[in-house]
Amino acid sequence: MQVKPKKALGQHFLTDMNIAARIAATLDEYKGLPVIEVGPGTGVLTRFLLDAGHDVKVVEIDTESIQYLKENFPDLDGRIIERDFLNLDLNEVVPGDGKFCVIGNYPYNISSQIFFHVLDYKDRVVCCSGMLQREVAERLAAPAGTKARGILSVLLQAWYNVDYLFTVDEKVFNPPPKVKSGVIKMVRNNVDDLGCDPRLFKSVVKTSFGQRRKTLRNSLRGMLPPEFSSKTLEDPIWSQRPEQLSVEQFIQLTSLISSSR
Repeated sequence: MQVKPKKALGQHFLTDMNIAARIAATLDEYKGLPVIEVGPGTGVLTRFLLDAGHDVKVVEIDTESIQYLKENFPDLDGRIIERDFLNLDLNEVVPGDGKFCVIGNYPYNISSQIFFHVLDYKDRVVCCSGMLQREVAERLAAPAGTKARGILSVLLQAWYNVDYLFTVDEKVFNPPPKVKSGVIKMVRNNVDDLGCDPRLFKSVVKTSFGQRRKTLRNSLRGMLPPEFSSKTLEDPIWSQRPEQLSVEQFIQLTSLISSSR
């Protein structure tokens, strides 16, 4: 059977087997750990994961793709999860408290939400890799001081080492997207505790980038009590904009705001 790519699902099927093999190889050092593949489509990446001996479960919402996988991948019997990944409890997919990996050729239209969802399971997801729109991939890996840096850059890099691996041309997809793609790999770092309230940290990051053209003095003023010392706001960190700050500086800001309350 043929699977028709659906625009509403952001489907662009990879046709280059060499690229699929390179993406699958990002998990070579994690053989033995369960793997969740997001949006397998016609199984181009799945085939290499299975051939490498990975314990794979795939999450797919497209009924045509699900039928194709059932007909062409008997090894996936009982391991095709017919659900929306964004609404899926990954602890149910991989029971217990052990580590696992996430991989995929992620749908462009929900790639940011996918990584927010993965972040909710940071204590279990030891590695997350795959392909997404190049602009988004560059944003996830963007270091402090670059324009591409955003909310996800900081939130992910607080818990993961994020590397942009390589760029993929539009011509190796069916249908070809209008933009290039990028492949990233995120590996869990050794941070278990940020040293500040993680919920407040997330709020500080989101509020800062919500008004990214403003200095932190102006964008975060609403999170400070009225009696907060204006002299403290003279610290150089308050004169910067969010993309200029490292994760450590955002932690410092969070602690300052927390102690002021």
